[in-house]
Amino acid sequence: MFHRIFLTALVAGAIAGVCLFVAHLTITTPLILQAEVYENAAPDQTPGSAPASEDMTAGNVQRSLYSLMADLVTSMGFAFLLVGAIALSGQNVDWRRGLVWGLCGYASFSLAPTFGLAPELPGMLSTALQERQVWWAATVAATAGGLALIFLVERPAIKWIGPVLIVLPHLIGVPEHEIYSGDVPAALAAEFAVATLVIGGLYWVLLGGLAGYFYDRFERDLPGR
Repeated sequence: MFHRIFLTALVAGAIAGVCLFVAHLTITTPLILQAEVYENAAPDQTPGSAPASEDMTAGNVQRSLYSLMADLVTSMGFAFLLVGAIALSGQNVDWRRGLVWGLCGYASFSLAPTFGLAPELPGMLSTALQERQVWWAATVAATAGGLALIFLVERPAIKWIGPVLIVLPHLIGVPEHEIYSGDVPAALAAEFAVATLVIGGLYWVLLGGLAGYFYDRFERDLPGR
């Protein structure tokens, strides 16, 4: 069983991580670079008017390599969580059911926290960082637990607790905080938030489908099957 979980998470996480890196490189990284221009511009300097650095190309390559490593490690971590949850559920999962698991992961780790905490660009500073991190973690746990009760528990007396768990963090509310956007345009911040949500959704659907496919494939490939 562990061999199956490990291989599924490793392969699915690696493939989805590379795709995530490509999406970040082509969509969100340019937005981050634009925000950094505003963040690093001198008070008497127009954003975008600074001369190009001779080390810019080398710096971009190094940055891309770090981003690739980060996306791969993050993706494999999510893959192990997802495949572990599938294994604990005891359900038979193929790529179609894997898509549903991926959507649940997206709802838990991306969509639900975004209702209170939108993705932020460089140069956008927020207060109460530690309190917001605690709220984010609690929202992820409550959403995942609520979805598990809704989809995996058959007893109606317990199933109704699921929606309550999902809504509870939002009823409590995000810790009060202020966001200092600096010189970053609001339109750029909004574009980044939307792009992050879209990429996150596509990533989780891909990861779920791959996890379901390989989980089913490796189960059929076991000796004696």
